[in-house]
Amino acid sequence: MFCGSDWGSTVHAVCLIDDQGAVIKRWLVQHTEDQLMKLFCELAELVEGGDVAQVPVAIERGEGLVVGLIAGAGHPVWMVEPAAFKAARPRWGLAGAKSDLGDAFMLADYARTDGHRLRRVEPVEQATRELAALVRARTALVEARTAASNQLWAVLAEHWPGAAVVFQKLTSQIALAFLSDYPTPQAAALLGERRMGQFCRRHSYRGGKSPAELLSRLRAAPASASPLAPRILESVVHGSVAQIGLLNTEITRLERDLASALAARPKTTLLQTLPRAATVSLAALIAEIGALLERCDNPEQVAAMCGAAPVTRASGKSRTVGFRYTANKPARVAITSFADNSRHSSSWAADAYQRARARGARHPHAVRILARGWIRVIWACWTTDSVYDPSRHRGEQLLAAAT
Repeated sequence: MFCGSDWGSTVHAVCLIDDQGAVIKRWLVQHTEDQLMKLFCELAELVEGGDVAQVPVAIERGEGLVVGLIAGAGHPVWMVEPAAFKAARPRWGLAGAKSDLGDAFMLADYARTDGHRLRRVEPVEQATRELAALVRARTALVEARTAASNQLWAVLAEHWPGAAVVFQKLTSQIALAFLSDYPTPQAAALLGERRMGQFCRRHSYRGGKSPAELLSRLRAAPASASPLAPRILESVVHGSVAQIGLLNTEITRLERDLASALAARPKTTLLQTLPRAATVSLAALIAEIGALLERCDNPEQVAAMCGAAPVTRASGKSRTVGFRYTANKPARVAITSFADNSRHSSSWAADAYQRARARGARHPHAVRILARGWIRVIWACWTTDSVYDPSRHRGEQLLAAAT
């Protein structure tokens, strides 16, 4: 028997078929605890001997609540890539008809005919899932802070240009404090070197610029051509400053939690010595790449799953190598961000990147090439429980010998 599940946010379509593809039963199940438990009980009753471990469920998801419930009920969960399933649809008819129950049947039949090609979803360690939740929560807050700072910059650029450039980073505590004290040009009209110096000392400014230089930046900016009333501008600026300040606080708190979660992971020590692998980067590597390292059989599979390996298309005399679109996006971001940073501290990484650029690769392509090399290194460390040591890195050794 094979089962297909077309999941939804409120209703799930489920279809059970036999080994010849004949439909045994179909369900439309509400997304409630009672309805889902009733479904699993009915499935168990329909299976000979109640051995649900012999009935895989094909679904277009690799994680999430529904996947966890299906696995918890004892069914093997087979993940069907949406792009592959879409390409296979014509085998069930060319008319283009579509329904949830129809999709559930197609998923079950796809598992029956192509089950040997599908990947079984394996449970991820609790500690890894918790670390991934922290990493993704921080990423979401950083993206929200970037959006908020862009909105604030747009307001300042039009109505208070000097405040947008007086400090280098608009999301820094010193810049936010300045905008809290001087939200409008009128509020800063009497600001001189003495008061600017007092402000910098009060907020422990370490930017290396003198009060005179900061004032020069402030005064050199052009005046607004369409100024808002001071009361309106003050309200807008204070709202954005409060939002960014809160995001800064929560990001800092999450980074502390990340550090604590990393310290509790036994594999952390293996990768701590990687170049430029600070807390956030290391947490992202272990959370997103660690699960792939446990699941895959070799580093090339890991590289393919996180999008660091290209896709080759060859037919007759034509042969092209292109970008791999179908990949684990968080894992790709984690490994490419680390690889891009590593080239500033590792001579081998810098050399690999420069050689890729010399061959004509653009920056993103060169970073992916470097990421693929780092995946091999990380795989070796992870699978042999060896701490990364640059002196034992073959690439570093060959580069040192050549120079």
